[in-house]
Amino acid sequence: MIQFLLNHTLKTLDDVDPNTTVLNWLRGSEHHCGSKEGCASGDCGACTVVLGRVDGEKMQYDTANGCITLISQLDGKQLLTVEDLAQGDKLHPVQQAMADCHASQCGFCTPGFVMSGFALQKANSAAQRHDIEKHLAGNLCRCTGYRPIIDAMQQSCVSTPDQFTQTEPQTVERLKSLKHPDVAELLKSNRCLLPKSVAQLAELYLQNPQARLLAGGTDLALTITQQYQTLPLMIALNQVDELKKITVTENQIRIGAMATLQTCQNVLQPLIPAFAQVLDRFASPQIRNHGTLAGNLANASPIGDGAPMLLALGATLELRCGDEIRILSLDEFFLSYRKTALKAGEFISAVLIEREDISPTFSAWKISKRMDDDISTVSGAFNLQLKDGVVATARLAFGGMAAIPARAKRAEQAFIGQPLNEQTLALASEALEQDFQPLSDFRGSGRYRLKVAQNLLKRLVLQHSDKNTALEVQAYVN
Repeated sequence: MIQFLLNHTLKTLDDVDPNTTVLNWLRGSEHHCGSKEGCASGDCGACTVVLGRVDGEKMQYDTANGCITLISQLDGKQLLTVEDLAQGDKLHPVQQAMADCHASQCGFCTPGFVMSGFALQKANSAAQRHDIEKHLAGNLCRCTGYRPIIDAMQQSCVSTPDQFTQTEPQTVERLKSLKHPDVAELLKSNRCLLPKSVAQLAELYLQNPQARLLAGGTDLALTITQQYQTLPLMIALNQVDELKKITVTENQIRIGAMATLQTCQNVLQPLIPAFAQVLDRFASPQIRNHGTLAGNLANASPIGDGAPMLLALGATLELRCGDEIRILSLDEFFLSYRKTALKAGEFISAVLIEREDISPTFSAWKISKRMDDDISTVSGAFNLQLKDGVVATARLAFGGMAAIPARAKRAEQAFIGQPLNEQTLALASEALEQDFQPLSDFRGSGRYRLKVAQNLLKRLVLQHSDKNTALEVQAYVN
């Protein structure tokens, strides 16, 4: 059983297939057809809805892709669609701005833009153009053009009370009072289990190791929407608050397995700026609001954005199976393509980064065809410790260069004990050819990938030797 609010209407569902997406439930069961399906993969944003959750005594509104959000992920939240924004005949300020600025033609994408604009208005009442562009990175328009849409967002990003502002205290109280199943009820279920604690999760997964863990679901849901499979049993983690925490101490950064990518980006910005900068380009806001760093690792994709950075940082994983906890180096986690060292019934509970291992010059770059909302062709992360101008330690890691994300250990050795100059770069670039023999696919040939990786090494040396040269396009192009 799950409970949530559809706008202000309480919904209690106990007979819905957990493989059902929010979009299909809205359109099929509720006849809320404003949200559209364009891609069924979380790329186009036509299906964008807003999920409200309690944050202290306030409501936090985040966009989500309805096409890849599964129905169990609504538990304890408020679901808002484009049908919910107007009050009678009076349009919501975001809707009115879209009309006033002539920001819609065919209208297919418009509801998604409206919902992204609504979330932006709630989050930031004075957004700059760059903020708007980043916030709309997960919404595509084929015919109107983005200038009038951005104009509409600038017009509507003003602090204007609406019906959601007025009813916020009541909404918070209603969401807090929603019922959640207890352990006995969970153990009776055979479709989607909803643990509330890490201990419950560990018990349920140990008893049901064949179950699929549902964290953000931004990749798992594609099994349903793209591969047309039915998942017989899921364990949804959205009620396990313990796993959502990020703890920063003097010595360590501990990232809980359910901490979203957006939360990671916010926390890591002052601690590891280059890491946060790559996360800023991770898919789209809709994905970052719900996808997790631990899920990105557990998927074991060779082009996952998180793994190379964590490998370069020497990160370790806290793994749990029942009552047993073990710490495993990320170097030992990836075994082969899409295969990890996780045992049956074992899951990632946290990602651990030792702060002493973070170089002040840690760098990471993602190479893809688009700046935003795209998959890496090659990504590289570089963690060098220098002493008196000489490389003391080096950890270099790449994604997209092999069947698994991996360190370039021969190139690392070429750097250690050497100054960062052209001669060292030449040796490291040659060593990189021995570290990887990348495959060719539709994103790039093996030859292209190797050249890109070597160019990233050159970029690394340039960054250290000439700090006045702008190496990021954002640094000199508006």
